[in-house]
Amino acid sequence: MSQNPDALTISFCPICGASADFLTPEGDSLPRHVCSRCGHINYQNPRLVVGCVAEYEGRILLCRRAIEPRYGFWTLPAGFMENGETTAQGAARETIEEAGAIVEIDAAFAMYSIAHIHQVHLFYRGHLPKPIYAAGIESLAVELFEPADIPWNELAFRSVKLCLERYLEDKKSGHFGFHEAELPPI
Repeated sequence: MSQNPDALTISFCPICGASADFLTPEGDSLPRHVCSRCGHINYQNPRLVVGCVAEYEGRILLCRRAIEPRYGFWTLPAGFMENGETTAQGAARETIEEAGAIVEIDAAFAMYSIAHIHQVHLFYRGHLPKPIYAAGIESLAVELFEPADIPWNELAFRSVKLCLERYLEDKKSGHFGFHEAELPPI
């Protein structure tokens, strides 16, 4: 039995409670947690983070994080997608939860694969119909920033920084594309 140091350790089967072994099931190519009694395979897949570059009259909505990781740093409204929602619905929900703002989603804009933390970050372009916003429970503050005033050195995540850089470049060019990148460990 091999161990994967990056995998969440599953000691017991979530179906029958028997012990789980970390092995490559027949017909599979990767090791998984497999129940020793009922054979249930517990798949672990990357988490999808969805968010939005929400704009109002040229200003971009940012949230100051009230939670770890990166407490006190600025970010786009974003969070883990929930079961039963589309990626766009998740981005809109996260904007409401973190920034108290209703956003109208325009289009998918940027996707960042972050394999070393088992995440994919997907950001949409959107706009606020009204400049109404307020800090949610996961935010210390929420503000609309002019592009020149974005606190670049206080951004929480590389994916957010890259997304904002691409967004401002595309806005300046007058054409929004879709951006994709892999972010290796620092």
